[in-house]
Amino acid sequence: MAKTQLNVRVDEGTARAARERALARGMSVNRYIEELVKQDTGEVGHTFVEAAADFMKQYESVFAEEFGADREGTREGRR
Repeated sequence: MAKTQLNVRVDEGTARAARERALARGMSVNRYIEELVKQDTGEVGHTFVEAAADFMKQYESVFAEEFGADREGTREGRR
């Protein structure tokens, strides 16, 4: 994906906080800000839901076998 450069002006305290948090997470300030925007716009949540749906589709038969309706909520005597 092509990248677009943005120039943003923030006060020194905000800039310092962004640098510190990015460093603590082991990422660049650019990546940190990009992740914050994605979280704010729901992209990260949407990606998670898509991945979870794909996982469930892939393992649906395993779940049905292990936790199927015939078990009525029990497994090895546990409720």
